[in-house]
Amino acid sequence: MNLPENTSRVILYVGRDEALIESFYAIPSVKLYHAENGFLAINWLEVNPVPDAIISEVILQGMTGYALHDELLQNVKYQTVPFILVDDVVVTEELMKALHLGVDDYYQKPIVPENIITRLAFLAPYKKLKSILSVVEAKQKKIKIPLIKRVFDIVFASFVLLLLSPLFLLVAIAIRLESKGPVFYAAKRVGAGYAVFSFFKFRSMFIGADAKLKELKHLNQYTEKEKDEPYAAECPDCKRLGHPCSTILYIKDHEICENQYLRLKREKLGKTFNKIKNDPRVTKVGRLIRKTSIDELPQLVNVLRGEMSVVGNRPIPLYEAELLTSDDWTERFLAPAGITGLWQVSKRGGAEMSNEERKSLDNQYARHFTFWGDIKIILMTFTAFMQKEDV
Repeated sequence: MNLPENTSRVILYVGRDEALIESFYAIPSVKLYHAENGFLAINWLEVNPVPDAIISEVILQGMTGYALHDELLQNVKYQTVPFILVDDVVVTEELMKALHLGVDDYYQKPIVPENIITRLAFLAPYKKLKSILSVVEAKQKKIKIPLIKRVFDIVFASFVLLLLSPLFLLVAIAIRLESKGPVFYAAKRVGAGYAVFSFFKFRSMFIGADAKLKELKHLNQYTEKEKDEPYAAECPDCKRLGHPCSTILYIKDHEICENQYLRLKREKLGKTFNKIKNDPRVTKVGRLIRKTSIDELPQLVNVLRGEMSVVGNRPIPLYEAELLTSDDWTERFLAPAGITGLWQVSKRGGAEMSNEERKSLDNQYARHFTFWGDIKIILMTFTAFMQKEDV
C-alpha cells in the first residue's frame, strides 16, 4: 500500500473499518498501519518499531479490543503507548469500564482523525511521564537511607558547619562587598524520588544571571560538543561507552536511539545541561569559591534537613528533570541526592563528560551505594577541590 511521506506520527489501527482507514490516510502527518485483528496486531508489533499510538475496534475477530489492551499491558514496551478504543456506539457504562481498565480514550464513530491527533499530542507525553512517576512511586519505599548513613550525615554536616563558621562569615562579607544582592542562592532542585526542594549555595553570580543564560548559549560546553554529531540510529554516546543503545524509537521515518533523541530534543528546546567555560556572569569572588567548591558548603543545611546526603546523585533543576523521560534515567532518582558523588570524583571539572556518562555513573551509584563506598568518595572529593578548568 502507498503511505504518505514525511510523516511525523506512526499509528497502528486494529480493525476493518475502511472508511476510518481512508480518513487517516488523507492526513499527511500520519503514517497508518493496520491489522485486521488482535493476533495480527501483536505479530506486527513484534517485528516493527513501537508506534506512537494504537487505535483498536472493540469488536475484533478472535480477540476483543479489551483483550488486546490487556495483552499489551503485560509488555513494558507498550505501557507508555496511548491505546484508544473505537466503536459504533459508546454508552456511559462502557466508557467507564474502559477508563477503569486503563484505556486512554474511547471514541464513537464516525471519527474525526484530527481530533485524535490533537488528543495524542497530550496523551503521548502524559503517559510516558505518568509511567515514570509510577515506577518511582512504586519503588519509593525502597529509597531508605541506611541509619548509619543518616547518622553520619548529621554528625558530619554539624561538625563541618561549626568548624567552618568563620569561613562562612568571611565569604558572606566578600560576596556583599563585590556585588549587591543576597549572600545565598536558593533554587528548586529535584532529588530522590523526584522530591522537589530548595537547594542552597553561596551566590557566585551577579544578580539577573539566569536571564542572561540564553545569550550565552554558544558557550555551553555540552551543546558545543554534541551539536555536530550525526543523526543516526546508533547513538555516539552509547557506542563510546560500549553498550547497546537505549530503546530504539521510530521518529519521522527514521530509527533513533532514545538517548540521542532526548538529547536532540533538549538542544532544540534550549534546555540542556548548562556548563559554561569562563562564564562572564560569575563574580570574582564567585570564581574563587567555585574553584575551591566553597560555594557548595551551604548544602550542608540541606543535609541536616534530610533533603540531601553528603554523598549521592546531584539534585537537578526542574526543567532537566522534566526532560529526563527515558526509563534509564529513573534509576538515578532512587538514590539520595548528594553534595558530592561518583561522577564528580570520576571526572571532576572534566568538560569531556557526556550526559550519557553522567547517567551511567548516577545509575551505578543508585544500584551499589554503601556507607564505606561513601567514605571513599568523600576522601576522593578532598583531592578534587581544585578543578583543572574554570567551569
